[in-house]
Amino acid sequence: MAEVKFEEALKKLEAIVEALESGKLSLDDSLRKYEQGVKLSGFCHKALQAAQKKVQVLSKKGEGWELKPFAETSEE
Repeated sequence: MAEVKFEEALKKLEAIVEALESGKLSLDDSLRKYEQGVKLSGFCHKALQAAQKKVQVLSKKGEGWELKPFAETSEE
């Protein structure tokens, strides 16, 4: 997934999901789309993990700085 932006990958993944849910694809096409979707999903997951690592809050603690991980919220 060289030089693919997260937003582009997510749009492609959404299009694949719609195509698969439509039920209009042949079995071979469905399998190809599913494989593409798995790859895109993995890419998006890695991109989100990297973003989460970057989103850290710097907070002043005494004379130094302490990195605190971004607080996760469970919206599932």
